[in-house]
Amino acid sequence: MSSLSELRAVWGQRALPAVGVSVLLQDGAGRVLLQRRGDDGGWGVIGGGLEPGEDFLSAAHRELLEETGLRCPNLRLLPLDTGLVGGPEFWHRYPNGDEVYLVGLRTEGTVPAAALDSACPDDSGETLELRWFALDGLPPLSSNINRESMNVLRARRGLPPLPRLDVPPPPPPGHWLRELRALVGSRPLMTPGANVAVTNERGEVLLLKHAGTGRWTLPGGSLEPGESFAECAARELREKTGLRAASLIPLEMFAGAEYRFTYLNGDVIDNISVLFRAGDVSGEFALDLTERHGAAWFAPDALPPVGELSGPLIRAQVEGWRRLGPGAS
Repeated sequence: MSSLSELRAVWGQRALPAVGVSVLLQDGAGRVLLQRRGDDGGWGVIGGGLEPGEDFLSAAHRELLEETGLRCPNLRLLPLDTGLVGGPEFWHRYPNGDEVYLVGLRTEGTVPAAALDSACPDDSGETLELRWFALDGLPPLSSNINRESMNVLRARRGLPPLPRLDVPPPPPPGHWLRELRALVGSRPLMTPGANVAVTNERGEVLLLKHAGTGRWTLPGGSLEPGESFAECAARELREKTGLRAASLIPLEMFAGAEYRFTYLNGDVIDNISVLFRAGDVSGEFALDLTERHGAAWFAPDALPPVGELSGPLIRAQVEGWRRLGPGAS
């Protein structure tokens, strides 16, 4: 049973962010491998949900093996500008009534067409059939996650995009994570979100001091159901600092066991976080004193000591900002 399925026992069928990975597998002729799914009988891409502590590429290899019996040595993450998944259009209701907002990443790779002859899905019933399809001869696709994934490939060929399906509007912002935590206790929860690197004209990055731990962190936080990673980054930047960014450029996705974090009260999260670089920042700085009690600018060669940064995710993202180049916000 997946970790998301376990949450359903206490959460019910209401929408939750569901972190997953899609596998866009093509043959030498550019055809894409699709599966006819066991849950709704429709055609879609290979893929599924991450398990706690899993990174996206490991999950992609696992899902590919489970759903097809195939291996793809050159499977890789798509660049974030085409690989990120998230937003209100990725709402999905499964045949059993469970609702999710799909978030995550796309991967891609190639195998010979003849590899399909040795395909052997597992006995879970997720895969009813596997077949190669030309990008200009696709079958009816269930859900926008499949349509948008095909649109990534179709755009490369100069083909028009497939239209999106209509979905209901997302729920108003709330406290879904706090409510879920009250139901499941301190157990690890996958928490998708975003953090923002704001850089001044001197090439320094803005860090905030957390009111509870006294450690430095980046502006950011968790996704609301129906938010994209970029929408989350913009909202969190505004809420935490009062600032707005005309552009938010995704720099890197962080996911995996090394980014697990335990709060002072014992709650455990597995961070799934995109680091954005803010561009053309405006607004009047106003610190949220209920969560933060300090802010400062730090140069790349004068960052706080590792022990003063708020956990492994922030340490990795601050280092990522330094490594990728500060840029100008």
